[in-house]
Amino acid sequence: MIAIDTNVLLRYLLDDDELQSPKAARLITGQHKVLITDVVLVETLWTLRGKKYNLDNPELIGVIQQLFAEPNLCFEDGQTVWRALNDFRLAKPVKAGSKRKTADFPDALIVNKANYCSKPSEPLDGVYTFDLAAQQIPGALKP
Repeated sequence: MIAIDTNVLLRYLLDDDELQSPKAARLITGQHKVLITDVVLVETLWTLRGKKYNLDNPELIGVIQQLFAEPNLCFEDGQTVWRALNDFRLAKPVKAGSKRKTADFPDALIVNKANYCSKPSEPLDGVYTFDLAAQQIPGALKP
């Protein structure tokens, strides 16, 4: 198994650099399983959502689904990422000040990771957040 950094994953997904993109593709489609850590996944989505690429939620959902479809890729905890993806997909917009905001994937991953990390001897009572949109995710609570 190998692990890759965000910049390698972005070059693979975007195929936007004639020198680096083919190298990234060789790593990801090569002979080794490739670990996508939670940090790399969140950084990748943050970059794709940013001003340069400006992907919206349905497009980000498509990116995550594309990553799941890659046979060599694996996640720190694929089931938790999948549950977070489902919560992200089902998130409804809420009014936050003068705007409407929807929970984003990192919000969903934070809540799902916390649930995954809790122990039967110390069950998780909830994840507290001031983010009104994130409070809509099952398991997230208002402080």
